[in-house]
Amino acid sequence: MARLEGVERPGLSFAALVYFMVKRKLGRVVRPLRIHALSPPSLRGYALMEDAQESAKAVPKGLKKLAQIRVSTRVGCPF
Repeated sequence: MARLEGVERPGLSFAALVYFMVKRKLGRVVRPLRIHALSPPSLRGYALMEDAQESAKAVPKGLKKLAQIRVSTRVGCPF
């Protein structure tokens, strides 16, 4: 059980937009995003970082996905 629960249902804010986009992409809102939503500046920075990593062109998309899967299996991430 996590010490912080995070924000379950954001109001009309930047967090609501981010939740919508993540839920559309992944099918659910992941816990790190909920915890970052407790602080709007932190959430904004987290969203910008994720967007920059996703749109980087130095590495092919297929290799990025392979690296994400490899890292998630190494650290025990469920997805």
